[in-house]
Amino acid sequence: MARRQPEGPAHVAPVQRIRLQYAKRGRLRFCSHRDFARAFERSLRRAEVPMAYSAGFHPHPKISYVGAAPTGVGSEAEYLEIALARRCEPEDVRAALDAVLPEGLDILRAVDVEDCRPGSLAEHMQASVWQLELTADPAVAAAAVAALLATESMPVDRLTKDGVRSLDARAPIVAAEVSAEAGNDTRAILRVVVRQVTPTVRPDDVLTALRAVAGFAPSQPPRATRLAQGPVDDAGLVTDPLCSTELSVSRAAIEH
Repeated sequence: MARRQPEGPAHVAPVQRIRLQYAKRGRLRFCSHRDFARAFERSLRRAEVPMAYSAGFHPHPKISYVGAAPTGVGSEAEYLEIALARRCEPEDVRAALDAVLPEGLDILRAVDVEDCRPGSLAEHMQASVWQLELTADPAVAAAAVAALLATESMPVDRLTKDGVRSLDARAPIVAAEVSAEAGNDTRAILRVVVRQVTPTVRPDDVLTALRAVAGFAPSQPPRATRLAQGPVDDAGLVTDPLCSTELSVSRAAIEH
């Protein structure tokens, strides 16, 4: 009997790991994480990135995804890590991938793991900075946010594939602030720093909590965008998860 042979590329031990920051913009915010993963793997082949593959009969390119944003939400701060079979310049990999990905899925940065903070990507993803664009009076929105921050906990229900699940939408919130959209007193911008706990509190959970505590409900569905994610301190300062220098990315967002 013929011996079964593994399918796909032969296993090669990784010689380099690169961490990528990418954005989901425009209509592509509606693509799911599975959709993005398929598009990204196709782009790796089209860009001829020399990927390292797993061993076994069904080898897969070595890709580590971290904390994907919910479907329907935009992001400027999504991250993943790839393993390569030969060394490449990170910027060359970034440019090649960005050229073949669909418009709206944009590779913003590529950094060699050796130049990153020590530790895994996952352990650095401690909090997210979310921006919610609300069709509402900024003063009313600010009052609702103040009421939520004044509470110690705010249970909300979320419908999941396993049924309704209750979670505390208040405890993970580190900081939140409302500002008016320039030249428009009917549009409010809510920026909120949320610790990434389990289960993850999402932007829609924050809105559910605002409705529960203050009866606040925007007149139109809001647009949510993740501005940043990374390590966080008790003051709500979120720093770059890739760079080893303490570059603040949330204080400017909150005080903008």
